[in-house]
Amino acid sequence: MEETRKIIHIDMDAFFASVEQHDNPELRNKPVAVGGGGDRGVVAAASYEARKYGVRSAMPSKIAKRRCPHLIFVRGRHERYKEISNQIMSVFLEFTDLVEPLSIDEAFLDVTHNKKNLRSATLIAQEIKSRIKEVTGLTASAGISVNKFLAKIASDYRKPDGLFVITPKEVVAFVEDLPIDKFFGVGKVTADKMHRLGIFKGRDLKTRSLPELVRLFGKAGAYYFQISRGIDNREVNPNRIRKSVGTEHTFLNDLADKIEIKKDMEHTAKDLLKRIQNSGFRGRTLTLKLKYSDFEQITRSKTIFQEIDRIDLLMKLAEDLLNQIDLRVSIRLIGLSVSNQIDEKEPLQLTLDF
Repeated sequence: MEETRKIIHIDMDAFFASVEQHDNPELRNKPVAVGGGGDRGVVAAASYEARKYGVRSAMPSKIAKRRCPHLIFVRGRHERYKEISNQIMSVFLEFTDLVEPLSIDEAFLDVTHNKKNLRSATLIAQEIKSRIKEVTGLTASAGISVNKFLAKIASDYRKPDGLFVITPKEVVAFVEDLPIDKFFGVGKVTADKMHRLGIFKGRDLKTRSLPELVRLFGKAGAYYFQISRGIDNREVNPNRIRKSVGTEHTFLNDLADKIEIKKDMEHTAKDLLKRIQNSGFRGRTLTLKLKYSDFEQITRSKTIFQEIDRIDLLMKLAEDLLNQIDLRVSIRLIGLSVSNQIDEKEPLQLTLDF
């Protein structure tokens, strides 16, 4: 008989904002937003006190201040967040080596076989939460189930400082009753499309055949077919490969002139190159993202047969992509990212001259 897996998803509660509140007692129990407070700023993270007013991450600061006039803005300290993240990851490794970080503040853990020889994943999650609190002074929420999909969903159920378990016997009923927009891996656009098709809950998705879902949603259709049945066979991968490196910049004023945009794009490209060099990432696909003044986004990508590792090459590609875009209205944000990682064993291609 196959052993039931025990997967835990740990998610730090309002991580950036919680760090700021922990380090500065004057901010505790107050609505705090990490990010720029100016008219062009964007909220990177919001405390739970701020979320009560509808303040959310990625929200323009101007809107956040309208929703919460007494909102306190704090500049981000990414080195501090990274320091605490490393402490949290060390706590995870006290229990298992099968740790898959998803980001700086969340991770999957496979505790089916663990260093404490504990049979109860719930007890392990409680101990992890306690150790995180002891080491960092911060709270975390935990989701526990038989696979990554369910553990990820479970961690959102009792936030903040929560713990929620979906047992093997509860899986089918839980997924069938789960609203489709709560499914991990189903974004807003896909959820809207599913709603138009009469798919509102897991049980509705479950009635659709595999060929139909693949026809409607491409390769993702096979994933939706599996998770509608509570099936997710993905392993917790401690060697998860970084898929991209990127950076973004919001302009002080909306820009409509391509010459002005290119000037700013060079600063963004230089920042990206630093991040590439610091991370050791080797990629061959450049993606340009623009956000219009009405907040609609557009992206363009280009793949080449060599590593993107020089500023002249990066700028040449970025300008080519920018020239493909019709600037129907002014631009408020520009982003550049490199993806499509080159295998470490793959030799470098000859540099191409443009």
